[in-house]
Amino acid sequence: MAELKLTWHGHSCFTLEENGYAIVLDPYADGYVPGFGSLRLTADAVLCSHGHDDHNAAQCVRINPDASGKACPFRVTEIHSWHDDAQGAKRGNNIIRIFDDGQYRIAHMGDIGCLPAQDQKDLLKGIDVMLMPVGGFFTMEPADVHALVQELAPRMLVPMHYSGKDFGYEVIAPLDKYLTLCGNETVTRLDTSTLTLPADETEGIVVLRVPGR
Repeated sequence: MAELKLTWHGHSCFTLEENGYAIVLDPYADGYVPGFGSLRLTADAVLCSHGHDDHNAAQCVRINPDASGKACPFRVTEIHSWHDDAQGAKRGNNIIRIFDDGQYRIAHMGDIGCLPAQDQKDLLKGIDVMLMPVGGFFTMEPADVHALVQELAPRMLVPMHYSGKDFGYEVIAPLDKYLTLCGNETVTRLDTSTLTLPADETEGIVVLRVPGR
């Protein structure tokens, strides 16, 4: 079984790696997310959920010179959704992506702003790791996120796009606001910003260490 790694760089930016192939998701531009320094990453591909500068800084990712000769280990499914509850009238569109390596299905929810349609929910059933914004304001509010997660039932939920005492946008809620909704659900806190599968495989909410802290 191949080892899969998900490394959180803060906000909604992750690197997904397997078999020597790396994809950066939703990199943020210099100075756009309070508390996080400049990103200078290297990967074989970069994918962004939408065009806002805190998710769309492809220029901060150096593409490996041999990337075109590598085989991507993931089948990628795109789900076109909205960044708000008004069909994009407020903040535009959003792309949810599912990465399937045949063993695990990883979903990056981008800046999802409204409930997915039923056919979209069907695609999001059976997810192993869901990377979900939980801070609200620019995205679905924490209570709505929790209800959606309960319905979709991913095996592991990795919270992203939330604030802390020295990072993130002030209008976005801290992680604890979401966790208080979760009752006695299992919460695993890793002392690292990287989730490695199958080594860290578990069930419930997986909180990664905030990068640089």
